[in-house]
Amino acid sequence: MNAPSLPCSVTDPLYELVHGDCAPSFLAALHQALSHDPAPAVPEPTGRDARLTARLRQLTRALPPARDLFRSPAQLAALIAWSAAAEPALCMTVINHSILGLGSLICLAPDHGPLREQFETLETARAKCSYLVTEIGQSNSHLATRTVAEFDVRTREFVLTTPDQGAVKFSSTAAHGIPRVGVALARLTVEGRDCGVFPFLVELSDASGPLPGVRMTGPVELSALPLDYAYVCFTGVRLPWEHWLRDDATISPDGAFHDPLGSADRRLARTLCVGQALWATLPAAAAALARQAGVAAVRYARRRRTQGRLAPGTPLLDHRSQQHAVLGAMADAFALTCAAARALDLWAASRSPRRQGSSDGTEPMGFAPWSAVSRPLSAYKAHTIREAARITALCQRHCGFAGFLDANGLASYRGFLDAFEPAGGDSQLIFYDLGLALADEATAPSTDDDVTPLPPLQDPQWWPMLLRRHTQELARRLTTRRDAFAAAGHHAKDSFAVWNPLLDEAAELGSAYAALLAADDVTHTLSAITDPGARSRLEPLAALQGALAARRHAGSLLAAGTLAPAGLDELPQVTDLLCDAVLPHLRWLEGAFALPCDVVRAPLGAEDYGQALAQTLTWKHGAMS
Repeated sequence: MNAPSLPCSVTDPLYELVHGDCAPSFLAALHQALSHDPAPAVPEPTGRDARLTARLRQLTRALPPARDLFRSPAQLAALIAWSAAAEPALCMTVINHSILGLGSLICLAPDHGPLREQFETLETARAKCSYLVTEIGQSNSHLATRTVAEFDVRTREFVLTTPDQGAVKFSSTAAHGIPRVGVALARLTVEGRDCGVFPFLVELSDASGPLPGVRMTGPVELSALPLDYAYVCFTGVRLPWEHWLRDDATISPDGAFHDPLGSADRRLARTLCVGQALWATLPAAAAALARQAGVAAVRYARRRRTQGRLAPGTPLLDHRSQQHAVLGAMADAFALTCAAARALDLWAASRSPRRQGSSDGTEPMGFAPWSAVSRPLSAYKAHTIREAARITALCQRHCGFAGFLDANGLASYRGFLDAFEPAGGDSQLIFYDLGLALADEATAPSTDDDVTPLPPLQDPQWWPMLLRRHTQELARRLTTRRDAFAAAGHHAKDSFAVWNPLLDEAAELGSAYAALLAADDVTHTLSAITDPGARSRLEPLAALQGALAARRHAGSLLAAGTLAPAGLDELPQVTDLLCDAVLPHLRWLEGAFALPCDVVRAPLGAEDYGQALAQTLTWKHGAMS
């Protein structure tokens, strides 16, 4: 995972893709902040939180303020990507504090003036912010938030209450040591009327512990992504008017509530608008972790020699099975990098100075609110996180015992990615909703789709063209089955009885749609590269990604008739030819993909793994007799 420095040429197309529009000065400041750990090791449980807080403060001192980062998507994405590669728990801290917490204030507080002091306290990380959305008592709690913020017409305050144990919130927060502030989602009621779900700024704790009306558990351990998690509930916490992150909604002096969005679903989508910032930047973290895992696996395979009887003494990288895995990881990491760049572009294009991250509310709510907030960005979130988790797990397995050592980082990467499978919008629910929506939009096949021949398997266009056909076929098949279920049972097409037996097929369609977005991003990226040398080096990498993806999804492709058995039979030979074309350019790929060694301090990515690992170990010597 290590490289002596960033690539020398900032004009290299692959460097530009990896680092986006970030100025070298910003990357240098980020590098400096992440390369030095300002907090000494101190005992748990408070030590972990204190160290992460110190690192968060160091980042806030070194980088532009949060409000400026939100105006520069490339810088925000770089912060998330680099911090994830440096320490996944730090990245989760940054996401909670900056993107979800401060992001809610930036997007939804129409006037920062009344909250200026609180905003500056958070922006300088003198207090840490937690995002309190999930309630533990029911699935899809986002769609049925039960925490209540009751408006007191007389005092113009809000009374925040957790009605029962099922509405208790869960987040990475803690009751000890460091002042905490929460952005808590609650159902606003005005004189008994349900007015929808809004965020509220809540002071949770000071250095002594929870504040009056706030109850918090001790740390709840989650070893996959070690942070200080806790359950939180409220017993009549009074919040001033200014702590209501009301967006354009208001309550008149006589208690009349008005929301220009006009519906509870639109309000919920707007309340969750910070999800767009998360989904726009989280793919950058997923891509960064995939790149670091791929580089680590390649370097390990290059130096590691096998003593297997088939070919004793040969490097692992000479073996085709190892090439398919580790070169495939580099190819998949490249594809995720293209998708991450596109997700960032979509978010940047969707924003306006007045309503950053807003949703137009045109998408209906389904199993979860995420597709209604942004269909493509939710798809990018689900696809990149799931793919990066698969890539990281593959690299772990192909690095043997070394891949599972905590010191080598892949275990923490995998924990971060696995945690984000349900977090930040459950990926499976996103795929369900995408499938439902796409089934409604399915159309009859066009003549062009049916007769246009596919390019050769070695062509980077082959996989996106095949996947587009496959997605269309899955949508048509799902629509046909849905209509048949509805007719047989005399149900509405959107009823539970119709969709319940079709959810796996809906998820398959949603996943194919998200994969198609990413596949198209690869070809669009290649077409935009004007340097013919760079494009010729990347084209085999892109084609390799498609060939390996087709092999992984062969069952679905064959079942739908999208890929013929003869085409499947050709893939192994094509895969080997593409690996041969990628191998000469590995050093170039590593140089562009690997972050600096003092940011990602993992021996596994060093050129000499044995020596790098030895330097991290403490040896004890037995006394001579």
